[in-house]
Order: sequence, then C-alpha cells, then structure tokens
Amino acid sequence: MIRIVIAEDQQMLLGAFGSLLDLEEDMEVVGKASNGAEAVDLVRKYKPDVCMMDIEMPGKTGLEAAEELKGLDCKVIILTTFARTGYFQRALKAGVKGYLLKDSPSEELASSIRSVMEGKRVYAPELMDDVYGEENPLTDREKEVLELVADGKNTQEIADQLRIKTGTVRNYISAILDKLDVKNRIEAITQSKEKGWFK
Repeated sequence: MIRIVIAEDQQMLLGAFGSLLDLEEDMEVVGKASNGAEAVDLVRKYKPDVCMMDIEMPGKTGLEAAEELKGLDCKVIILTTFARTGYFQRALKAGVKGYLLKDSPSEELASSIRSVMEGKRVYAPELMDDVYGEENPLTDREKEVLELVADGKNTQEIADQLRIKTGTVRNYISAILDKLDVKNRIEAITQSKEKGWFK
C-alpha cells in the first residue's frame, strides 16, 4: 500500500485529491494538510511514502516544505498551477521526484505516483521544454550588474563595486532591459527569478 500525505490550501481540491487517490486499490491517504508547515509535521508523524503538495500555500510554501523534507525517506511530488521555470529549478534542487500541473488529466495522478514509487522521476513536459529551451541572453557582466541591482544597489554603488563608470553601468542596464524586453529594473529582476537565472 502506498501511503500518501496531501498538502493543498484549497479545501475543495484537498478533498477531491484525497477522494480520488483513496479510490485506488494500492493507495491510502494518511494525512491532509492545508499548508507547508502542517505537511512537514504530518510527514514526520506518519512517515508516508509520498507527500504530494501545492506550491503557493500560506505560511510555508510547498517548495520550502520540500526543502525541509529533503533527505527524509518520503518522495515529494509538487502539484501546482504554475509552470514557472524558477519554481521547477528550485524543486529539482530540493530533490522533488515529480512536478505535475493541476490541469493534467486526473488518471495521470495515480500513475505518476506509482512511477515515482518505482524510482522514476515525473515532470510535466511543458517544464522540460522551458528549462532546456530558453537560454539566458545576458553576458556574464550583465548578469553581474542585474544581480547587484537585485541586491538593492544603486548605479553609483554598482560602479564602485565593479570599478567602472556610472555611465557604463547605465549602458549595461539599458542593454539588459533591451535583451529581456522589459520596461524597468523590477521587471528584469522578476523575469530572471521566474526563469531561474539567478545564482
């Protein structure tokens, strides 16, 4: 019997996933959580084979919970609405065994859990295309400048740190905005985070 903990902050979905999996002869839902912290507690308490969780939950997100559960003998599967490359890459670093999208057919859910139990990894195909299909267009120096901008440094501080002129920093920033096709620094930072381009 595959023992499962589910974490989902939308009660109706939590109930639906639970009912769906309980219908499977080889599966049993042993705990339901409505946030990441509860999920971690339930996994420690019940020691399930699989913890299936959403990402965006109050308090502790599914990714933070997955990072906390890394190293425990419980396979984590993320089930989310968000096909964001940054989330996916963070999930991979946390050792997540599956990353599925909520709009996948319901029968895929049980078969994905069985595949993960057999030692396979199951990732939504849309994410694989994103991760391997999109290269960061910025040069190393542009990446460095954008990371300093993300750290909250102003043009003068960046110029001082990189030992270049403020005009050069401005040129780098306008090249970054151009290449990423965004209007301002905040959009550039957001896009880079979502695509998992920051170190």
